Amino acid sequence: MSQSNSDANGVLKRSTILLHGSIGMPLAIIGYPLVVYLPPFYAQEVGLNMALMALVLVIARLSDVVTDPLIGTLSDRWRTRFGRRKPWLVMGVPLMLAGTVMIFMPPDGTGIGHLLLWTVLMYLGWTMVTLPYGAWGAELSNQYHQRSRVVASREGFVLIGLFLAALAPALVQALGARYQAGQTDGWLMETAVLLFGKDGQLGIGYGPILAVMAWMLLILLPLTVFWVVGAVKEAPPQSAERTDWKKGLRVMKNNGPFKRMILMLLVVVTGEAFRNALSVFFMQHVIQIQGQIGLMYLLYFGIGILGIPFWLHVGKRIGKHRAFCAALAISSTSILGMFFLGAGQLLPFAVLFAIKGFCFAAFQFLPLSMLADIVDLDTARSREHRTGLFFAISGMAQKAAMALGLGLSLGLLSLVGFDAKAVEHSAEQLLSLRVLYILGPVLLYMTAFVIAWRYPLTAERQERIHGWVVRREARLSVTAASR
Repeated sequence: MSQSNSDANGVLKRSTILLHGSIGMPLAIIGYPLVVYLPPFYAQEVGLNMALMALVLVIARLSDVVTDPLIGTLSDRWRTRFGRRKPWLVMGVPLMLAGTVMIFMPPDGTGIGHLLLWTVLMYLGWTMVTLPYGAWGAELSNQYHQRSRVVASREGFVLIGLFLAALAPALVQALGARYQAGQTDGWLMETAVLLFGKDGQLGIGYGPILAVMAWMLLILLPLTVFWVVGAVKEAPPQSAERTDWKKGLRVMKNNGPFKRMILMLLVVVTGEAFRNALSVFFMQHVIQIQGQIGLMYLLYFGIGILGIPFWLHVGKRIGKHRAFCAALAISSTSILGMFFLGAGQLLPFAVLFAIKGFCFAAFQFLPLSMLADIVDLDTARSREHRTGLFFAISGMAQKAAMALGLGLSLGLLSLVGFDAKAVEHSAEQLLSLRVLYILGPVLLYMTAFVIAWRYPLTAERQERIHGWVVRREARLSVTAASR
């Protein structure tokens, strides 16, 4: 049974904000492994060519060019007794689960066609869940700082999911090490072998890591989606007329803050995906971390969770875009510091990695909170509501950037002759890996810094825009009532 989202004063209840954000937790469990653990798993353990694998993952992402604007527009216009956004989440869950299981736990003899087919289907389910979910969150509140709390709640759960996604590999790797040492008895070990092992054995590679994440998604995604769908109300449809997506795209061309936001997202997400795809290789072969990679990500996301209230406060004091710029600058400094690290310098790397994780929280929620403000500007100018379409276009930009970053990093790594399956690498190959991992994302972060610094939609301007929208909606309501 749905309940009221707001208190008597129209302020969103804390319980509503937290419950709605909970879907972010299982979404994170699939999102990060796709760029962190999937490339080394398919390159080292399945045996696929790294350049070909990168091409397939990019092609799979291109399917979103069709599905994102279509689903975004349909979720704006399709009204059912259950709402506009909720049915899409319910329909997308089975597709997302099936695709994830087949990608993360592939059968023996898996080839490039299997990866392409199930990745495309998984991304379709992902779009059906994430785009309506993001638009729903943007519509929960029309206040500048309340939107920050809604997005921060969701991204806070994302970080919790990422923390769990880092904790699980650390535990599985520890169990795998015990199993390899001959400690095979006990119910916990038997359960781990049954669920995450292969051929009755429990290894320490990336296969068990992806398997445990698939099981976590199978449990958490249906649980959170159906709980939120049943307990949180959608915002009522606005009275403004809706338009077709082609006209909406033409209008977006004249929206300066939106164009700047999209360009910023393209650049920074490309940098994140570029760095993420190389992180495991850098830790393995440059810093020479073997069984503790899971612990590094546990630290990274744990610190990221602690950063959420800090970046919320900074965004409120100096503006969301300036807080985002500060996070970019600090992240770049921490990554540059890694350039001077060598084999065995685990503690300095952990410190710099934790600093980057602290800034990751700002990367997660500040841009999406800014996007909700941009929707108000479009509504004020056009008298139409296209929240789903705006989130669809931003989602396309992020997915394209993830594909670009992944394809560029793995493609360049293959181009310099780096063999993921090799145990030893030449000094030139390790230097190439170091340069790609450090300078690639830093250059992209600094480009995003320049783009974001002059972002024009401040809190004061958004409040004026929201006032125009509220007054016009009131006039439309009065006119409709008098007919």
